[in-house]
Amino acid sequence: MHPDTHTHSAPSIEPDKNWRIWWMLLRPHTLTAAFIPVSIGTVMALKEGSFNVWLFLAMLLASVLIQAATNMFNEYFDYKRGLDNENSVGIGGAIVRNGVKAKTVLVLAFVFFGISTLLGIYICIESSWWIAAIGTLCMVAGYLYTGGPLPIAYTPFGELTAGLFMGVVIILISFYIQTGTVSIDAFLISLPVSLLVGAILLSNNIRDLDGDKENGRKTLAILMGRKKAIDFLALIFICSYIFIIAFILAGTASLWSLLVFLSVPKSVFAVKSFRGKSRPIEMMPAMVATAQTNTQFGLLLAAALYISYLI
Repeated sequence: MHPDTHTHSAPSIEPDKNWRIWWMLLRPHTLTAAFIPVSIGTVMALKEGSFNVWLFLAMLLASVLIQAATNMFNEYFDYKRGLDNENSVGIGGAIVRNGVKAKTVLVLAFVFFGISTLLGIYICIESSWWIAAIGTLCMVAGYLYTGGPLPIAYTPFGELTAGLFMGVVIILISFYIQTGTVSIDAFLISLPVSLLVGAILLSNNIRDLDGDKENGRKTLAILMGRKKAIDFLALIFICSYIFIIAFILAGTASLWSLLVFLSVPKSVFAVKSFRGKSRPIEMMPAMVATAQTNTQFGLLLAAALYISYLI
C-alpha cells in the first residue's frame, strides 16, 4: 500500500510530452470498447426508424468517460496496492513513471463520472428514468472493477463483467433511448461484441498472469493456466464469428455482416503471438492485436448494419 504522501523520484516531464502522458492515462486503445457498442445499438435503432443525434452523442460521450474513468481507477488502485512500478509493462503507470499525483488521477476519474451523470440526466429526461439506475450500476461496476475490498479484476469474473456491461448493457441502452423499447435482435447482436470485450480483458490477464499470481489474484487466466487461457481466447474469437454466421442464416443480420471476417487475420495473429511466450513484454503485440480485433470487428459490424439499413 502506498500512502498519498508517498515520495518517489518522479522523472522530469518535458512540456511537449504532457499531453501524451494524459492521453495514455485514458488508455485510448480501450475506448473503442465504449464507442463501438453505442454505435451498434444506435444503428440497430436506425433500422427501426428512430434516431436522435443528441441522444447518440450524449450516450457516446458518457460511455467513453465512464470507460476512461474506469481506466483511471485501475491506474490509481494498482498504484495504491503496489502493483505498478517503473518497470511495469503496458501503457499504465502515469503515476509511477510520469510523476502524475495519485490523488489527481482519482479526482479526475470522479470528475469524469460527474460529467457522465449530467449527460445521463439529459438522456433520462429524453427517454426514461430507468436509465439512471442502469447507468449508476455501470459506474459502480467501473469503480469496483479495481476498487473496493474485493476488486472484480482480482476474481475470475472480470471478463464476464466487462463483456456484460460494455457489450449487452450499452448496446441495449443505446437502442432503448432511441426507440423506447428493446428487441431480441439488438440483444443477439450484442453477444459477439460482449465476447470480444471480454477477450480484451482475458488477453491482459494472460500477459499479467505471473505478476497477478504473485499478488494473490484469482483471474480466469490464472485458474485455467496460460496454455488453456490462450486456447479459450481462440475459442472466444471463433464463437464471435460463428454468431455472425448464425445471425445471417436466421435472418437477424444481412450478408453484409460477412464484412466482419476481414478482422480474422488480426485475431489469428493475436492467438499465434501469445503461443510460446512467457514474458509480458513479448506478449504486448498479442494484447494489442486482441484490442484491434475488437475494434475492427465492431466497426465492420456497425458498417454492415448501416449498409443494410441504407439498402
